Amino acid sequence: MPKLPIIKAKQLIKTLKKFGFFEHRQKGTSHLIMAHSDNRRASIPIHHGKDIPSGTLKGILKGLEISTEEFIAFLKK
Repeated sequence: MPKLPIIKAKQLIKTLKKFGFFEHRQKGTSHLIMAHSDNRRASIPIHHGKDIPSGTLKGILKGLEISTEEFIAFLKK
């Protein structure tokens, strides 16, 4: 299994949009809720100037049922 890259929240949001997710809501909070038409949801922490920790990213991907390999492939596109 390839190692997860260190990325910013903007990169994660952009990549999840390639998977078909959309911004569901964010109002007055540091977390963005991303949703998919099949009811999968994820909370993305947005802390400007900070990277998303690899454990957090791994948990987000696991909850969204996206493999590490798939994510890295879409990240490079």
